[in-house]
Amino acid sequence: MEETSRLRGICLSGTLLLVASLLLQAAERFSLPPETAGFKAGPGVELATSQCLLCHSADYVSTQPRLSRAAWKASVLKMKDKYGAPLPDEKVDALVDYLVKTYGAEMPK
Repeated sequence: MEETSRLRGICLSGTLLLVASLLLQAAERFSLPPETAGFKAGPGVELATSQCLLCHSADYVSTQPRLSRAAWKASVLKMKDKYGAPLPDEKVDALVDYLVKTYGAEMPK
């Protein structure tokens, strides 16, 4: 009985290793297409590029409604505080300024 349990454990371990190996091989073949969108030019575009593109595309930002300064600030702080975006505190206002003037309510009409 004990031998049977031991053999089952060995078979289960072997099966799990095989499945894990196959999953890893599949993951190695998966690749995303290259990013083609970029942020609009303007003061702060380098900051947006270096911070926002770490997690999502420029298309994500460009498809947002024309948010107010308060809404953009809330969004940036959510990305920083809840999702761990590595944005230094002293750069938050500069990024919000770029976003609101380039994609938000303060964007020229």
